Amino acid sequence: MMGTGNFTDDFKRDAVAQIAERDYPAKEVSARLGVSTHSLYAWKRKFAKAVSGDAEKDVEIRRLKRELVRVLEERDILKKPPRISPGMQSEIRVRG
Repeated sequence: MMGTGNFTDDFKRDAVAQIAERDYPAKEVSARLGVSTHSLYAWKRKFAKAVSGDAEKDVEIRRLKRELVRVLEERDILKKPPRISPGMQSEIRVRG
């Protein structure tokens, strides 16, 4: 039988995150935490905005990390001296 205790909002948010963000089946989370699936879905509706806000932040963080990697790679490429093939050396003229 499922528990009927009072759960904190943090507990509820974590339970919702397990089904909304981590893709655990509601039935599995329900059994593991000792709450009904009905309660899980009620909490999901209640905390939908908070969870989606966190998910949006996570998406933005991942996007920014990818952009940082790209910018660092570009910087590193620009730091390297240009590679000139032996055949092209004769075509480079320095004006003085």
